[in-house]
Amino acid sequence: MSYTCLRDAVRDLERHGMLLRIREEVDPNLEMAEIHRQVFERGGPAILYERVKGSPFQAVSNLYGTFERIAFLFRHTLDRVKRVIELKRDPTALFKNPLRYASAPFTALSALPMRSLLTPPILYGTTTVSQLPQIKSWPLDGGAFITLPQVFTEDPDQPGLLHSNLGMYRIQLSGNEYDPDREVGMHYQLHRGIGVHHAKYNERPEPFRCSIFVGGPPSHTFAAIMPLPEGLSELTFAGMLAGRRFRYVRREGYVLSSDADFVLTGEILKGVKKPEGPFGDHLGYYSLRHDFPVMRVHRVYHRKDPLWPFTVVGRPPQEDSSFGWLIHELVAPLAPQEFPGLKELHAVDAAGVHPLLLAIGYERYMPFRERVPEEILTIANHLLGSGQTSLAKFLFIAAADDDPMLNTHDIPRFFQHVLERVDWTRDVHFYTRTTIDTLDYSGTGWNAGSKVVIACRGEKRRTLKAELPENFSLPPGFDKPIFCMPGVLAIQAPAFKVEQTARQQAENLCQWLERFSLEHIALIVLTDDSRFTAATLNNFLWVTFTRTNPSHDTYGVGAFIEYKHWGCRGPLVLDARKKPHHAPELEPDPDVQHRVRRLLETYGF
Repeated sequence: MSYTCLRDAVRDLERHGMLLRIREEVDPNLEMAEIHRQVFERGGPAILYERVKGSPFQAVSNLYGTFERIAFLFRHTLDRVKRVIELKRDPTALFKNPLRYASAPFTALSALPMRSLLTPPILYGTTTVSQLPQIKSWPLDGGAFITLPQVFTEDPDQPGLLHSNLGMYRIQLSGNEYDPDREVGMHYQLHRGIGVHHAKYNERPEPFRCSIFVGGPPSHTFAAIMPLPEGLSELTFAGMLAGRRFRYVRREGYVLSSDADFVLTGEILKGVKKPEGPFGDHLGYYSLRHDFPVMRVHRVYHRKDPLWPFTVVGRPPQEDSSFGWLIHELVAPLAPQEFPGLKELHAVDAAGVHPLLLAIGYERYMPFRERVPEEILTIANHLLGSGQTSLAKFLFIAAADDDPMLNTHDIPRFFQHVLERVDWTRDVHFYTRTTIDTLDYSGTGWNAGSKVVIACRGEKRRTLKAELPENFSLPPGFDKPIFCMPGVLAIQAPAFKVEQTARQQAENLCQWLERFSLEHIALIVLTDDSRFTAATLNNFLWVTFTRTNPSHDTYGVGAFIEYKHWGCRGPLVLDARKKPHHAPELEPDPDVQHRVRRLLETYGF
């Protein structure tokens, strides 16, 4: 069964008891997002909003809210796509097991986009930007946003769909300085394919045309976030995952997705930027207002009876975690091919994805020598120099030969393995004054910060325990030491107000701790609230790795610098306090929360 439109998928979910219809009129200003959050937190169904205040169009969210539901939506095609990916990894598999891969040629055929010969559904009607559901998710958001856009651009050097780019770059529909109904904001970050096209168009006289698809079969939405090699169009993947070729039509110089629910066409203005944001983003903080490109809107098309899909991001895990799960399911077999020597990789969702990357690599260079990190350092450099993994801030990499059963997705076990073996005098490698994720405000400026690789190999160096040494004490201002896990201690520190003072506080603590025997403790985290940090694994991951800039916030007991190499002889200390330059955390409106709770009670939630 192939979905030809988004409503097909929604009907399928409803037939299988996976849809909640909200029949009351709901407000797109905070209320719809809060409904989504509360239903998602309870593992609830997809949500159809039948009456959206201020808009003639219905909306749908939480389509991908559980791993089980996203697997259900792609149940007819997922295995077939996996087999095509397996063949990419090893083409000889076709001859070894021809029956398993018999469907592969037909799956590959669906990758070819096709032009619609008849009048496609998307040409049913037109509307305006202000008539679209104006969904605002968090109180400090700068306006309404499209949160599941499929932004389509063509390469001016190689026009056509096979060399196009389809990406999910958030779109601000209203607010700030945008001319209502005529302009929308275009936010895209580092290592995004649209940037390559933008740079080329800036050197050419023709306009930079852009189409924003919203809705359509679920595979089209997922294709927009799929990390594909540069130069390979996401539309080919959309067709394979849909089990149905991507259909399109050209109108007035623009490409329209025939099966989309809405398409906004327009021109990205060269040399023009306007403030975009703030926006409550997937790290759990606001991304602040910054200047970004602007698209002048040409038309807004829609199909008959369209649905406006949206999601709500915030502190992970949220609905977008399901996308990460599906990406891993599909691309994990290709990782060793892309990164020779890599066994497995895990971008940790609870830490905001890019702040924390866990990896396992093979050591094959000189097996007759002392077991120290060698090849895994080469793998780490490759990871930090390629595509999306280059945005990682903390990269922990372990050697596969130390424990063949080690798994990056068993996070407590992975940290135990690393912290038992890491040699803090040798295994900490900094990258200073470099680029970091656009959404990460822990660094020294916008897109500016540092990275660190912690690579370990060898026998256990310490036994981790959740025990403080006898007569343990802390200097004034520090208190409430609580273990997050064996060997990892959270300490509540004075509020970070002035950098020089805060640095001196951290250094004084490290000197103070030298008087104690800390051989069972490998990592100390300074926080504003040690009880919160240690309460759950996710709290530890989120606080520690979203609030820390490796070059500025790393200290150590017995720290030293030797020929520009930094290390420490005792536990590593990370300063994960909130800093004055950090973006504010996301907090919902209490009145809206209360109102939504009462509404959902009438639906049995």
